[in-house]
Amino acid sequence: MNTLTPTITARAMAATGTTLPHEQVQATLHEGLGSAFDGKRVLVLIPDHTRSLPLPALFRMTVDALAGASSLTFMVALGTHPPLPQDRLDALVGITPEERTTTLRHVRIVNHGWDDPNELVTLGTLPQARIQEIAGSRWHPTLGGDATVRINRAAVEHDAILILGPTFPHEVVGYSGGAKYFFPGISDGDMINVTHWLGALAGVRGTIGVADTPVRAMIHAATELLDIPTTLAALVVEHGELAGMFVGHPFDAWHEAVALSSKRHVEWVDQPFHRVLSVAPPMYDELWTAGKAMYKLEPALAEGGELIIYAPHLDVISHVHGRWIEEIGYHVLPYFLDQWDRFKHVPLGVLAHSTHVRGDGAMVDGVEKPRARVTLASRVPKETCDALALGYLDPDTIDVRDFQGREDEGILYVPKAGETLYKLRESS
Repeated sequence: MNTLTPTITARAMAATGTTLPHEQVQATLHEGLGSAFDGKRVLVLIPDHTRSLPLPALFRMTVDALAGASSLTFMVALGTHPPLPQDRLDALVGITPEERTTTLRHVRIVNHGWDDPNELVTLGTLPQARIQEIAGSRWHPTLGGDATVRINRAAVEHDAILILGPTFPHEVVGYSGGAKYFFPGISDGDMINVTHWLGALAGVRGTIGVADTPVRAMIHAATELLDIPTTLAALVVEHGELAGMFVGHPFDAWHEAVALSSKRHVEWVDQPFHRVLSVAPPMYDELWTAGKAMYKLEPALAEGGELIIYAPHLDVISHVHGRWIEEIGYHVLPYFLDQWDRFKHVPLGVLAHSTHVRGDGAMVDGVEKPRARVTLASRVPKETCDALALGYLDPDTIDVRDFQGREDEGILYVPKAGETLYKLRESS
């Protein structure tokens, strides 16, 4: 993969406990991008509403910094998240319908269509032998054969690409951001499935908060097949603002963001908690994304404990994959591996999601033994939770004060879960 820069062209980091003023962010972005995009057709990849960052401000800064581009397209790297209608696209980047048709009419804002073959092009193939090499001890025959690497055709129809996205601890890849905006961000179901299943084989506790994982290596190997100059503006977000920005080579800038994220987004604890009330914020409007309230806490959850995903706003399991999840439910990894013929028709990404939400566990004499209990307190009814093998709790019966300030008793309250990783100090 060609790049616009050999390494890092600009960086800014706030002092611990503070964030960067917008003026410094804008200056860093201008310094990092310079005039390299002038006269070029530029594709900017951005996250959807399920990621925290000051995107409206960053959108305007980026439009200003890329004023010399011959054309400018912002694409929401959805992965398999649902596409956003026009009004939500406008809200995502903080513009009005009037601006879209007047002062910003030269800027396109579009969704990635992962399930539309007409939107995708093939870059090449990752042979099974290469995947096996990358997976190492995590390799399992259920990963299948060669992986065809497809990407949204916009990536090859532009002269240059800018990735603008945050980095957080992540359950599938270790840390999010960077080239993940290509795969799975603007790729197809095949790459999404194989990368997520490889992550599932490693397990959340064996992956999250680890920089160099097999899934990250696979994403980088696929990215090498894309011969379009790419720059990354890697963001580290805290309290909705930027604690750091690193602009440059898409691999190098990401690594610097990971180093800062590991300081800003990891909460070390001395003892595991036997009961956790993990509040999923409204930006997670389906369990497909609200599962992060489990992922970020599982490393700090005691064996035999209970994690409650508290999401009183949520009434949907998955907008896109709901029928599959209703068929299989939520189970530990060995549950599927031990009955592979029964589940091999299910998309690997869905199976991975199931195991991630359910957490670690084992099969003992044909009986599933999860390491801990997962309870859903949402508008999803009890009968649905029962069918999915999740616990149920009426959200209206929960008083968060019953969970606050009880860490010494092994009870933890997390008021906004999904981005901060809780990890046992002894596991460092």
